[in-house]
Amino acid sequence: MKKVSSGGGWPAIWYTLRKGQEAGGIWKLWKAMRSKNACKTCALGMGGQRGGMVNEQGHFPEVCKKSLQAMVADMQGAIGPEFWQQYAVEDLRQLSPRELENCGRLTQPVLYTPELRRYQPIPWEDAFRRIAGKLSELTAEETFWYFSGRSSNEAGFLLQLFARLYGTNNVNNCSYYCHQASGVGLTSSTGSGTATIMLEDLDKCDLVFVIGGNPASNHPRLMRTLMEVRRRGGEVIVINPLVETGLVNFRVPSDVRSLLFGTKIASLYVQPHIGGDLALLTGIAKRIVELTAHDMNFVESHCNNWDELSRSLDNASWDEITEKSGVSYDQIDEIAQRYSKAKNAVFSWTMGITHHTHGVQNVQAIANLALLRGMVGRPAAGLLPIRGHSNVQGIGSVGVTPKLKDAIFERLQTHFGVSLPTTAGLDTMGCMEGAHGGKLKFGLSLGGNLYGSNPDSTFAQQALENLDMMVYLSTTLNTGHAFGLARETIILPVLARDEEPQPTTQESMFNLVRLSDGGPRRHVGPKSEVEVIATIADEVSKGDTHSEKNGTLGSIEWLRMRNTGRIREAISKIVPGYDKIRDIADNKEEFQIAGRTFHEPSFPTANGRANLHSHQLPELLGSKNELRLMTIRSEGQFNTVVYEDYDLYRGVEDRRVILIHPDDIAERGLDTATPVTVYGPAGSLSGVRLHPFPQIRPGNTAMYYPECNVLVSRHVDPSSKTPAFKGVIVTLEPEEVLTSTQ
Repeated sequence: MKKVSSGGGWPAIWYTLRKGQEAGGIWKLWKAMRSKNACKTCALGMGGQRGGMVNEQGHFPEVCKKSLQAMVADMQGAIGPEFWQQYAVEDLRQLSPRELENCGRLTQPVLYTPELRRYQPIPWEDAFRRIAGKLSELTAEETFWYFSGRSSNEAGFLLQLFARLYGTNNVNNCSYYCHQASGVGLTSSTGSGTATIMLEDLDKCDLVFVIGGNPASNHPRLMRTLMEVRRRGGEVIVINPLVETGLVNFRVPSDVRSLLFGTKIASLYVQPHIGGDLALLTGIAKRIVELTAHDMNFVESHCNNWDELSRSLDNASWDEITEKSGVSYDQIDEIAQRYSKAKNAVFSWTMGITHHTHGVQNVQAIANLALLRGMVGRPAAGLLPIRGHSNVQGIGSVGVTPKLKDAIFERLQTHFGVSLPTTAGLDTMGCMEGAHGGKLKFGLSLGGNLYGSNPDSTFAQQALENLDMMVYLSTTLNTGHAFGLARETIILPVLARDEEPQPTTQESMFNLVRLSDGGPRRHVGPKSEVEVIATIADEVSKGDTHSEKNGTLGSIEWLRMRNTGRIREAISKIVPGYDKIRDIADNKEEFQIAGRTFHEPSFPTANGRANLHSHQLPELLGSKNELRLMTIRSEGQFNTVVYEDYDLYRGVEDRRVILIHPDDIAERGLDTATPVTVYGPAGSLSGVRLHPFPQIRPGNTAMYYPECNVLVSRHVDPSSKTPAFKGVIVTLEPEEVLTSTQ
């Protein structure tokens, strides 16, 4: 497959027309996309009360393949009863992630047991009875509750409330496997775990760093912003071991000039080794200080720990920095020189920074760079973690985390007149390990693909198989429904965001709370998420056993909480910064959460000052015979959901490949015609095709997530518990050699 020379452009337009045909016509898709609902994919904050394909500032049209793909998936026909008769679980396991997604919409509750060997439809009443019965049998600490970022604030708040009143803090969300390192790192630096800027700040900056990310594929609507930075004479510095086509040149389909002639995005593109980010960031900071380009007045007036950082940078060896980063002194100097000339800089990053065992330190080092020049606490400059799912930030805000913030904890108890558990809850990996070890017996997943998002797929499957019951609230099938099977597994079909019968809310990565109107249901059968959660909670609260739990659960009139307005009323009184959410459905006024955007150098830390951090540089992993591997996503993919098997931007036809530099192929005497087995710390993957890719830094490779998760170990960042999906050491073995030795 030929790799395109730029991202976006006419291929994106032709793709839109094709997706329109799949959805039943362009007009039908247009109406769905224009509805007043927050976009279902990334957290840039499109839609809401400004209407679909409109960004937070009101610019139209703003559209990307990701949002089209998600919408068309929700517009699929229903999976009928005959499907479950035709496909046993073993048959589902033979389907690819794309094929599972394309099976259609889930419309009936289904039950799997090992005896059945397949899912079979069951009535809603039977599903609720089974779930409530199992929860009545277990202790609260034998359960865990997992939330994806696609659900609403209302559903997230209600389910975490149910779990805590049931008696457990084993409440966690998908951010533990993506941006938790950002939240922890930012909180330790600025006192707030989210972006420090608003969207309009990007319109006034003159330099944007894009570190460890590929927004051209994963957040395409950000590309218009980067295009405008370049047009007004600003710079975009990209730091990524892999040269991504869309970050070199992008054709914004909604801009005629860009569509016809293309837009150069990166003004400087730097390729460190995988795992070399902390050394590189430290080197840039060291060089900024050597150039006396740091803002000494800001550092002394508004930052803690300057003396320690100054000594640490002074003692850092340039030989160590260049060796461990893989970036020359001249390149580091070039970055620092450009940064030193910028008047307003924004630092953005994605999971290329967080998916390491030192992910929190990476984020702290980015914050150091911004703080050194006073680029936090002023307009048009700041820190921007580019979050993936559309409401992953909101889910965290409303309390979906093992340890509640003190204010939320106290207000929950006071508002509802209850006593909450104080035991230490488990993070996502802790829950998987608890299931594998037999300590946990029940899991409930509100959306997402818990199996597919886990490192060490073999371990993940074993862990979920060890549960007595696993419950999924889903709209379509995914690999978790085929491989993440407990002794009893129930899938409950739920409505998509734009089908909800009542308004719901989501929070963008710019801390803006959006209102989704919902809309007409496309199929008979699925239920609203809040209705499902409230009904299960009501059933459990009426149980005859475990009266100590039911007495607490009985404090809530759960069926009344099926009303999202009642949930928002509670959120407004309990979640700091969310007081305006109470009336949002009536006044339609979307709002920015106070205390998170820093246009003044006053930070929510103990003394109002930001914190600088010093670090020891980690070793650059990998010996001469080994390669560093990072997991990647394609432009036809969103998180674990694969919409297209090909990757247009990288010229890759299928997903069972390893992107490898031609020099590494030659050095190892490999033949591209011969498949290889890839060995990682957690397992191996056979039948992998070598894909020569000159755009990746030699010594480094890439494979597609989630297919290669079988290789990834369960080692996590100790502070954030985020797995090192971007720091995997692998070896390759030609399969013909293996065959000849057997």
